[in-house]
Amino acid sequence: MADPSLHSSTPPSTHLNQTKTLKEITIDYCPEACTHTPQTDAIQITFDERGGARWRSKSRFLYGTFRSLIQCPKGNTSGLNFNIYLSSLEGDKSQDEIDFEFLGKDKTIVQTNFYTVGLGNREMIHELGFDSSDDFHEYVIKWGVDEIEWVIEGKVVRREERKVGEGFPEKPMFLYASVWDASYIDEGRWTGAYVGCDAPYVCCYKDVRVPVVTVVEDCGIDNLVS
Repeated sequence: MADPSLHSSTPPSTHLNQTKTLKEITIDYCPEACTHTPQTDAIQITFDERGGARWRSKSRFLYGTFRSLIQCPKGNTSGLNFNIYLSSLEGDKSQDEIDFEFLGKDKTIVQTNFYTVGLGNREMIHELGFDSSDDFHEYVIKWGVDEIEWVIEGKVVRREERKVGEGFPEKPMFLYASVWDASYIDEGRWTGAYVGCDAPYVCCYKDVRVPVVTVVEDCGIDNLVS
């Protein structure tokens, strides 16, 4: 008999901290601008005249801990957005989402945000205390049934709890990461005007870890499996 806990919409808390190395990814666009080396658990996205790229996990997850070491691109990255985030489906206007987003105009800050049924506007800016391109730094999203934590270098920088009457992310989500030119948003005030003088820009991810328990969609019914 299968473990009943693996078919519950609320996995045991012990599952939330159990992780495994992400060994397979799907590249959504510009595969020539994204390289994955499973032997060293390294992923690189290059932004140049071709644009950038976006990768994602092959499976969705329902709650858990997501972790990556990230070294953001060096040089003048004004205009670019580089990130790691969870989303129920990129491009779906009713998505749930939990974000870490780096804004190219200032690599000493990071923005966090979350969406429920396509509604966001919960942005917060955090001072990193370092330049995100100077070396690899650890970024963690801990997503539970009633709480989300954003953790940087072992320090919780933001915690959100489910509130009665308010939406909270609860759809199974992929892990995504991308690099893209966001300079057109808000007339460049968000990420800055794109300059491009130091292209190509390379964003490096390594030791990416995802929850042990994944979601398999079977005839419209989500099942949790490990």
